[in-house]
Amino acid sequence: MEAADFEAVLGAIRTFVRKEVVPAEDVIEQTDAIPETIRAKAAEMGLFGYALPEEYGGLGFTMAEDVRLAMEVGYTAPAFRSMFGTNNGIAGQVLVNFGTAEQKQRYLPELASGTKIASFALTEPEAGSDPSGLRTRAVPVDGGYRLTGQKRFITNATRADLFMVFARTNTDTEGTQGISVFAVESGTKGLTVGPKDEKMGQRGAHTAEVFLDDVFVPASALIGGVEGDGFSAAMRSLARGRLHIAAICVGLAQRLVEESVNHAATSRQGGRLIAEFQQVQAMLADSGTELLAGRAMVLEAAKAYDDGSDRRLAPSSAKLFCSEMVDRVADRAVQIHGGLGYMRSVPVERFYRDARLFRVYEGTSEVQKVIIAKQMLKGAAR
Repeated sequence: MEAADFEAVLGAIRTFVRKEVVPAEDVIEQTDAIPETIRAKAAEMGLFGYALPEEYGGLGFTMAEDVRLAMEVGYTAPAFRSMFGTNNGIAGQVLVNFGTAEQKQRYLPELASGTKIASFALTEPEAGSDPSGLRTRAVPVDGGYRLTGQKRFITNATRADLFMVFARTNTDTEGTQGISVFAVESGTKGLTVGPKDEKMGQRGAHTAEVFLDDVFVPASALIGGVEGDGFSAAMRSLARGRLHIAAICVGLAQRLVEESVNHAATSRQGGRLIAEFQQVQAMLADSGTELLAGRAMVLEAAKAYDDGSDRRLAPSSAKLFCSEMVDRVADRAVQIHGGLGYMRSVPVERFYRDARLFRVYEGTSEVQKVIIAKQMLKGAAR
């Protein structure tokens, strides 16, 4: 996309978020749902396919463009981004990077338009950030496979039309070997979705369990038509997803800093603006500095992702730093607001709960540290 065109799109999204989504945050929190008017407008603007190839109806954003958009949509309730995040990210990228031409043509146009929603069904009760414990099985049978297993915390599962299901096709292997990925459509016999999870925060963004009870899929459902590529597909999608989540954290940190500054500049204690208190100034300074560091880190990591020089170390580093950073910023925001910051009617209270999940999903902070250290030590080993 031409630079001028991208800036126009970004400006339109910024205006939409701040004028229409932000005012709806209380409704999203109270109803645990995104208003259909916002969903329809997001689809009209191309948000369900911004990271999908243009030939399939997407906008074809680079990673550098993706993170700048993420910083804008991260400014509001995380459920807004979650609504279209899996289509563009972890689910959609499996098709983009590993799907056959037929699979791409069949699914990507509907994902890009928002007429269908995709879910990334990797996590299980015994396989979270580390998929090596994956137990779902795909047994070859005449004409295809039969899948049996259970998935947990699957984003958008309650609305999904298509599931990217990871399963073992080789039962003789353990760890990351022998994992394949299948496109399983909702309504397929034996596939059921549990009730939406009741979570600490991120109201309006739904997760649920997915159960596969002897689900038959044709051979054409095997992504790429090749067994054993599932782990690679997951890791490649997650690397991009982790950098995207880091940018979302930057967007939320920006909002939290603005809420903190505005409150400090207008709230009084003992007849004085609290912005005059050095302890409050110190918290503002720490949050503002960390926000700048996170933004710079994400933008630099996105450049390295696009030129192919680093698609592993930098995404994990950015996800680790920014997810931890936004938690600290949220904590300070509540502290700056004092007792008011603990009240449900105040945005920083909600964002404090929302932010906590970023350190857990798409790879916990602890797993990011393992990935980062291994990448660092590879150089020493050589």
